[in-house]
This record gives sequence, structure tokens and C-alpha cells, in this order.
Amino acid sequence: MSAGAPGSAMRATMRAMVYRGAGPALALEEWPVPAPGAGEVLIRVSACGVCRTDLHVVDGDLTEPRLPVVPGHEVVGRVAALGAGVERFREGERVGVPWLGWTCGACRYCLSGRENLCPEALFTGYTRDGGYGDYCVADERYCLPVAGARSDMHAAPLLCAGLIGHRALRMAGDAERIGLYGFGAAAHIIAQVARAEGRRVFAFVRPGDDAAIAFARGLGAAWAGPSDEAPPEELDAALLFAPVGALVPAALRAIAPGGTVVCAGIHMSEIPAFPYELLWRERRIVSVANLTREDGEAFLALAASTPIEMHVEPVALADANLALDRLRAGRLQGAAVLTMD
Repeated sequence: MSAGAPGSAMRATMRAMVYRGAGPALALEEWPVPAPGAGEVLIRVSACGVCRTDLHVVDGDLTEPRLPVVPGHEVVGRVAALGAGVERFREGERVGVPWLGWTCGACRYCLSGRENLCPEALFTGYTRDGGYGDYCVADERYCLPVAGARSDMHAAPLLCAGLIGHRALRMAGDAERIGLYGFGAAAHIIAQVARAEGRRVFAFVRPGDDAAIAFARGLGAAWAGPSDEAPPEELDAALLFAPVGALVPAALRAIAPGGTVVCAGIHMSEIPAFPYELLWRERRIVSVANLTREDGEAFLALAASTPIEMHVEPVALADANLALDRLRAGRLQGAAVLTMD
């Protein structure tokens, strides 16, 4: 297959779920199959996870998408064609495409190992087309090899829910008692990683969601209950995956002195005022911003050697809006994954 263009056996057009900025619904369209430029690979997508960040894009919470755009940044597929100069991958290799799609490589953040903070960064499914389609193009430097026996569908949520969840867990340091607020795709993965590391997990879910409580307990949570209740003992750290600002003071009340509240989402509703005494005694609030390639390589290696039971619901590409609706309503256990075939 020639570099820089799809081969003759490949279709000229593909299906894509497209966001055009007018309302939260995506439109199923026929798009040209993109050609990889220099340093890029064309990927035949087989699975793409449905992430809450996708929801923030189509709901307008993230206000600067490149329009029109194909969402999706938990992409797993095979390399279908190589752009000029590609050296890391060969055709047919299985790769993953995460949220971070490109950085400048020259700013003080990139030069100090903090490329996740690059002010010129481009993001898959937001300022670069993503994986809600049959094909996508990605910079080879920001693709990740996906090894191991997991199916494409079960590997897809690792590309963001797992990566961002793991970065959030690392920010908790050596905390032994971990609170997880919002028990969705990220939390159900990281709960298992935390337990494998010998930590204890306390799961907080939407009030009245008994199914989520049972789900968390089934994955080994030491305690699970509604987010408006206090845990049975003080926490060392709390990871907030639910984009609800009111959970920040709630988590501060739940953690012990010296503990950390990690805000793991890219968007959160307004944080209400709270008394200083909740923050006093060296409690901290920190946020997670994006990921680095080093994060991706480290976590995928960990995931390949850690027993993580992935709970996924397959959804046809054309039904992406239904998956987003279910995520918006909190009616998913684990992760929804779009399948192309």
C-alpha cells in the first residue's frame, strides 16, 4: 500500500458520526476516507469507547471544538496505511488513539515532561477527528501499541477512562483508603487497579442508584453508598469522576487531614463556596489535565499484567446518540463502546 494514501482496495468513503455544533445530536454521514499525511497513520477503527468528555463536547461544555468534527478518543483499530516517514508502526498493527493527539514539542511544558499542559495541544475527537467512524488519521507519535489478549471492544475504555483514572490514582500518592465519586467507566477500572495495589475502595454513587451500589460492591469496594452520605471511616484521598462541583466540599469533609481531593474530569459544574476549615490541616485539591504519552505506555503495560474485569456494552456506530443519552442519564454500568462492524 502506498505511503500517504489509502490503497485501491479501500472504500473511497466511510461512515462517520459528525458533530456540527447545532444541538447535542450527532449525524450519521458519508465522509471521504482521510489520507495520512507525513508522520501520520490511517487506522481502520474497530472499536471506540464512549467517554464523558465526548458528552461535554456535544453538550457544549467544551466550547472550542473544530467544526465539523468526528468525536471519539478511546480508539482501537489496525493501521491501514502509512504516511511518509512513518517508522513506529507497520500496516496491520493494533494501535490505540487517546485524547492527546499532538503537542508542539517546543514549549516549556513539552520540554519539561509536561506535554499534557501544552497550550498548542490538539485533541482527538475535539480539535482532530476521532474514532466515531470507520477510519481515522492520527499522528504516529501519539498512538499507543495495544498488546495483550483483550478484545478491541474491551481495550477501548483503557484509552481514556483507564489512562485518566490511573493518572488520578497516582496523584493520590500512597493513600490506602480511596474514595471514588461517580462509579462509571473510569472508576470501575481504577477500583480494580487500586485493589490490586492493596488499597481499599469506597464508592460513591448517585443517590437512589442501588444498581450502581451493587456494581461497586461486586468489584470489591469495601463500602458503597450514595454521594450525599459520609463514608464509615475517614478517607486518605478522593477521586472525583462525576462532573459535579458540589462533590468537592463533600469530598473534603470525607478525607482525613493531609488528604487529597483529585478532580479527574475535564469539565465540572461550579464549585460552591465552603468554609476554610474543610481545607485546613493540609488537605489539598488538585486537578488532572489530559495525559502524557508516558502515562499511556505505563498504564497499558500495567493493564496488560493486571486482572481487570472490563464491563462494556457494545453499541452500533449508528446508535452513538443513544449511548450518549444513556451516559448523560447515568444509565450505564461500566462503559459503552461503539463497534464498527
